[in-house]
Amino acid sequence: MDPQSIGTALAALAGVLILIMLLARGLRRLGWAPAAAGSGTRRLAVEGSLPIDGRRRLLLLRCDNRPMLLLTGGPQDVLMPLPTTSQAGEG
Repeated sequence: MDPQSIGTALAALAGVLILIMLLARGLRRLGWAPAAAGSGTRRLAVEGSLPIDGRRRLLLLRCDNRPMLLLTGGPQDVLMPLPTTSQAGEG
C-alpha cells in the first residue's frame, strides 16, 4: 500500500468515528439513548445501609427521587416504597 491510500483510509476512519460520535450525542439529546456514566443524572442512589445480621442488610435507596427500603440476604429480597413527605400526611 502506498502512503496516499493509507492516508485516505485513516481519513475515512476518522470521518466515520466523528459521525458515530455526533449521532450518539444527537440521540442522547433526543432522549433515545442513556446519558453518559458521569453526566450527573443519577436515577438510583444508596443513601444508607444497615447490617441486620450476618446475611441480611437493610438499604435505604432513592430511585427517581423516591425513597425505598430494600431488605437483602434472606430467602427473598423485599423492596418497600416509602411515602414521600407530601404523601405522609395523606390517608
